[in-house]
Amino acid sequence: MRRRSLLLAVPAGLLTLSACGDGQSHQDKDKDQVAESPSAPEPGASAKIVDGPLPAITGGQKFGEKPTVAKGTGKPSSDLAVKTVIAGSGTPVAEGDYVRAHYLGQIWDTAKVFDNSYDRKQPLVIQLQPGSVIDGWRLGLAGKKTRSRVEMAVPPALGYGAEGRGDIKGTDTMVFVIDIEETFNGSSSVKGKEVPQDDAALPKVGTNTDGKAPAVTVPKGAAPKKLVAEYVLEGDGEEVAPTDQLLLQYKGVLWNGGKEFDSSYSRKQLAAFPLQQLIKGWQEGLAGKKVGSRVMLVVPPDLGYGDQASGEIPANSTLVFTLDILAKM
Repeated sequence: MRRRSLLLAVPAGLLTLSACGDGQSHQDKDKDQVAESPSAPEPGASAKIVDGPLPAITGGQKFGEKPTVAKGTGKPSSDLAVKTVIAGSGTPVAEGDYVRAHYLGQIWDTAKVFDNSYDRKQPLVIQLQPGSVIDGWRLGLAGKKTRSRVEMAVPPALGYGAEGRGDIKGTDTMVFVIDIEETFNGSSSVKGKEVPQDDAALPKVGTNTDGKAPAVTVPKGAAPKKLVAEYVLEGDGEEVAPTDQLLLQYKGVLWNGGKEFDSSYSRKQLAAFPLQQLIKGWQEGLAGKKVGSRVMLVVPPDLGYGDQASGEIPANSTLVFTLDILAKM
């Protein structure tokens, strides 16, 4: 399989320095697109973390509310200033995780807001690793728990450097208020409601939610001729649109023999990809499914790789997938 970089999309594009992917996947029929998080990242900057100074949050005091933040007074620290404003009790965030968070960012000296996700009503999902997010976020959020509100002041060296970006000058310290909703990594699973798997002619998928790969048991009978897309665990999130980029765990096996040919679990790396770039079976089978769900797909050859062999997938293969839809990117 060819290896190719894949740009990770974010709503405003302000938090990324660059985005890249490097890995293998069996999803894209025509382009062999990579559908996983970047591997072997280059080392990023380190920093001393201090308690302040930080401007006051003057409005929107609750977790999940759009905050208003006062203008910074005096000279900001040249170090990374970080404060937990609301302490959550959820899962600690680790460097390398993907986080889903709402945020507001403004300039220290002017209090000018340059970006916020609250008005878009769509949280950001981004990976805390060098090259994917500014170092201030990568370092400042590590160790914080989900459901926490964090305020930080990011000096230029841990943001966009001397070049700046857009309206952010190379001398600007950026102030962020960040509401951490969830964190995801290679041990993540969805927590949806179990749905009965009553059809003996279809594969059975495990319902474990411990981050380990679910078992996939393929029946001995003939494979379906049409696409099958069924909930195993049904979540309560937004429905997937054909234009979405998704974050998920997955495993694929052959109908004939049940041999595994691809898995994000075995790599311990989540998959992140635009749905439109993947095989038709994924595009059609995941569209309309809810985020937070585990879905079983049976993909006939005409919606997979057809009469072309691909890696460990023989020509004219029916494919079976279990997919945990963790988040929209």
